[in-house]
Amino acid sequence: MSSLEAALSLLWLTTLSFSFGLLTVACLRRPVRRRFGAGSAYLLWVLPLLAVLVSLLPHPIHMRSQPLPPMVLTVVAGDAIAEMPGASSDRLLIVGLMSVWMLGVVLSASLAIARQRRFQLALRTARPFSGASLAWPVWLARDDATGPAMVGAWRPFIVLPRDFEKRYDESERVLILAHEAMHIRRRDGWWCAVAQVCACLFWFHPLLWWALPAWRHDQELACDAAVIREHAGQRRRYALAMLKTQAVATVLPMGCAWSPRHPLTERIAMLHSSQIYTVKRLSGISTIALAALLASAAVYAGTSIAGIASPRDQRYSLKLEVAVNGQPAKVHAATCLAVGQRYELIEDSTPNLAPWRALVGVVPTDKGQLEVRADISGGTLNGTTQPRIRVSEGQEGTIMVGSRLGPSAGVPVGEHTLTLRALPSTGC
Repeated sequence: MSSLEAALSLLWLTTLSFSFGLLTVACLRRPVRRRFGAGSAYLLWVLPLLAVLVSLLPHPIHMRSQPLPPMVLTVVAGDAIAEMPGASSDRLLIVGLMSVWMLGVVLSASLAIARQRRFQLALRTARPFSGASLAWPVWLARDDATGPAMVGAWRPFIVLPRDFEKRYDESERVLILAHEAMHIRRRDGWWCAVAQVCACLFWFHPLLWWALPAWRHDQELACDAAVIREHAGQRRRYALAMLKTQAVATVLPMGCAWSPRHPLTERIAMLHSSQIYTVKRLSGISTIALAALLASAAVYAGTSIAGIASPRDQRYSLKLEVAVNGQPAKVHAATCLAVGQRYELIEDSTPNLAPWRALVGVVPTDKGQLEVRADISGGTLNGTTQPRIRVSEGQEGTIMVGSRLGPSAGVPVGEHTLTLRALPSTGC
């Protein structure tokens, strides 16, 4: 398996796992929010990341296909048999798909960086705000449409609109600052960065474009609930502050701003049901932990059965028997190979011919079979031929290259061939 094939297999694996996690969140987020509160619903968004990580854990590889008849591949000198039929077109397709994916990743990352950069460049004329006693920098923008927002992950800061002190009364200003500070305390800037990385890697996934605004919405609801827990008697003032706040035109890749994608009516309605007692919150956390455990088990079992786990660390035994010119085969080697490693074979027992040379390796396939790959030169071959055979684990396959001569004009039958009998199996 080439590096591109391995990368495509890995991308497919993580996409399936990511999809399972997103669908689980889509089914559970509203019931969990009604039952256990916005904070518990926000925790559900860990499931897609957890599903991806679990799918990358090593899996035992078992024989998953029925035994096939012994496979023989013959390549006569001069033939242009390079590999299995369709493999060249498959390789072109793989290169094309990976190129498109990489282009999408680069474009998505570039757009995200440009949006973040453009927002922060607009703050070059901002001035420090002295009316807040917080542990993080607070800046006052030069216009009324920028902020309130929490910006950044590594060194977060808070941005307020120019008319902050005029637009909000004193109690509302305290709640707005508490909201933005809560984002920083909850490390929401880092979670925004993680979400943006997922957006870049899975830009092609249709569910992602539903998930991003839904995740942002749950993030704001969870932040609202956390603020109200600390300011229990300020629900009405908090709702009034929300109504006075303008939505920014764009969503910050690394930051939390008041966005038109956050339905204001639902956020205000949630303030009346945000009094979730400690017992309910603990029950919600326990429920999320159980859901995470079940989802992880399902993903691990699913990827194990599908046989699409990453084979990077897997090793394979390969027994080789070599026969020259139709003579009885003799054991040449029993070796242990990792994916990408090759065993070198040299056979020079035929007079007046260049020595046969072969590089032989084993790679797994997505069908649960093992593919024996050989690059053979020398003997009667003009150049190098690259035969491939696929067999079930523990099944023997045969590769024959060379030429047969005569009888013609009194010349007896002659044979100049190299026959490799390969028996691959998983593990060493």
